[in-house]
Amino acid sequence: MPDAEDVRRIALSLPDTTEKIAWSMPTFRVAGKMFATLPEDETSIAVRCPKEERDELVMAEPGKFWIADHEAQFAWVRARLAALEDEGELRDILADSWRQAAPSRLLEAYPELGLPAGG
Repeated sequence: MPDAEDVRRIALSLPDTTEKIAWSMPTFRVAGKMFATLPEDETSIAVRCPKEERDELVMAEPGKFWIADHEAQFAWVRARLAALEDEGELRDILADSWRQAAPSRLLEAYPELGLPAGG
């Protein structure tokens, strides 16, 4: 089961990522733009997710994903770390969120980042 240290290690391994405390919790940013946070006493992550995909995720796996009330109008979703299958799933989620926040210069420099395994 991935934990907060796995989140920190994987997030900080992504290009141009920094960690900053905001709202009394760790947040991770690419080129200054936030793509992940560690809320709920670091037992979950909040990541960027297009609203259409987010709603499908929550309906498909409500034990794993949910939408925080104060984030409902934004394209963010929460994931329970204890419900994630493994570190690979955590890496995929973080890389996908990173891609949504990263500037085009980084996306062009790291085209392989976040692509599903084997593809």
